[in-house]
Amino acid sequence: MTEHIAFIGLGNMGGPMALNLCKAGYKLTVFDVMPDAVKKLTEAGAAAAADIAGAVKDADIIITMLPGNDHVKKVYLEGGVLAHAKAGALLVDSSTINADVARDVAAAAQQKGFRMIDAPVSGGTAGAAAGTLTFIVGGDAADLESARPLLEKMGKNIFHAGASGAGQMAKICNNMLLAILMIGTSEALNLGIRGGLDPKVLSEIMSKSSGRNWALEVYNPMPGVMENVPASRGYTGGFGTDLMLKDLGLAMEIAGSADVSTPLGTHARDLYKAHSEAGHGKLDFSSILKLVEAQALAKSA
Repeated sequence: MTEHIAFIGLGNMGGPMALNLCKAGYKLTVFDVMPDAVKKLTEAGAAAAADIAGAVKDADIIITMLPGNDHVKKVYLEGGVLAHAKAGALLVDSSTINADVARDVAAAAQQKGFRMIDAPVSGGTAGAAAGTLTFIVGGDAADLESARPLLEKMGKNIFHAGASGAGQMAKICNNMLLAILMIGTSEALNLGIRGGLDPKVLSEIMSKSSGRNWALEVYNPMPGVMENVPASRGYTGGFGTDLMLKDLGLAMEIAGSADVSTPLGTHARDLYKAHSEAGHGKLDFSSILKLVEAQALAKSA
């Protein structure tokens, strides 16, 4: 591959995504504040940069996967990417952030002569590792086409949602629904277990019935039902509860500004907030099952 790629943010999602680019033969320079995350990529053939400036100065395409609004603004606007990237670089932000922040950063990038798309992802850590993510893209269609060959090495589905910020808007809608589905799936499984059902049998029945959904079929929250999901490894190594809480907060911001009623989304946000405050913020979001179980036990006590 002749293109030089910079990848900033090598967490549970960014790390596997960058690794797939290494495997595809791209020349990759990486940066993360966590040395262990960088080490995994250098062992796979990537070059490590000491700072953001070093990562982006020679890159044709710069990809970021960061935790939230403030991180994205800092990395791009505060002496970071926009100050040190080479002229004409294509910027791809796969973080999940407020759509207005995405638009503001893209506008700042365009003022400096850069092309930029927001390209948040869906598919979880398993999808990141397998290269089967869904990319939900906002920005100019031509810029998406420039990025498409690269995105196809990390994902299976690529959608153009609309103009700058549209990718973030669609992603937040998706994640609000995902949170609701995970809570509902956890409640149904807990109800069945307390009624004497085997969770594996119940999961199989529901996956072939009208209650089927992604949380049930691909990311089951009940330990022991499904291999290679966070629930079966102590809810580690997935999409954190605090990250889901952040996304639900973004959804509530959008709902408030648009004067849209989201009663289930609001309740999901409240439940994830309680789960986080109970000390489970770093566990995978499917660990909301623990809160459902605790509430059921408290009710029966």
